[in-house]
Amino acid sequence: KIMFTVFGFYKFKKIKSLKKFKSLFQSEFLNNKVRGTLILSPEGINGTIAGQKKSILKIKNILKKKLKIIKFDSKNHSASKFQPFHQGRVKIKKEVVPIGLKIDKKSKKQNRYLSGKSWNKLISNKETLVVDTRKPFEFKLGTFNKAINPNITHFRDFPKYLKNMNKKKPVAMFCTGGIRCEKASYYLRNKGFKNIYQLKGGIINYLDKINKTDSYWKGDCFVFDNRVSIKHSLKPGNLCICAGCREPI
Repeated sequence: KIMFTVFGFYKFKKIKSLKKFKSLFQSEFLNNKVRGTLILSPEGINGTIAGQKKSILKIKNILKKKLKIIKFDSKNHSASKFQPFHQGRVKIKKEVVPIGLKIDKKSKKQNRYLSGKSWNKLISNKETLVVDTRKPFEFKLGTFNKAINPNITHFRDFPKYLKNMNKKKPVAMFCTGGIRCEKASYYLRNKGFKNIYQLKGGIINYLDKINKTDSYWKGDCFVFDNRVSIKHSLKPGNLCICAGCREPI
């Protein structure tokens, strides 16, 4: 049986000629039977795509070559027994994540990343404020021990929530693949927060790399495709989407 490779990635990089790239990548998706979503913006790219292994490799190389990317800021690979996306789409957006802040390479370099045991140590510290930057329904399915959720429906509302946080306490932020935290870290630094850390590569890389016995993660991680959720070792979860409310059940 054919297995599908699911590839998640993002890269902050100035990009011009967005319309030209949109039509180029759209036709490459079609030719290689790759589905999923790629967001193109003046500040970079963000995507999750799926297809046969060799097709994903080909698209990856095309993206790197055309956009002059040496390596992605973050990437993750997982497997699916079926094609988890209905179609392949390339979209042009103002930002890779809508928070109303532009981010550049220089500001991104100041972000601090932790993974595995180092992340566990940070979130075990009583002083650390552990913030799940995802949407409330994602938080309900699974999260880290003692994490709090801002309970916001749109990521662009996140800055309002952050106003009330103690600027001296360590802040540990995480999201599915890492990109939402890139923006939130940048925002907090601009507001005078000193000790901000983010989970490198997001929850997906944590579940992929850390042994279940050492893990501080509880529950499933929602993914934006027809697998609905994943567990440790990136195995598919046991959830489906309700046809009525479009929420996971």
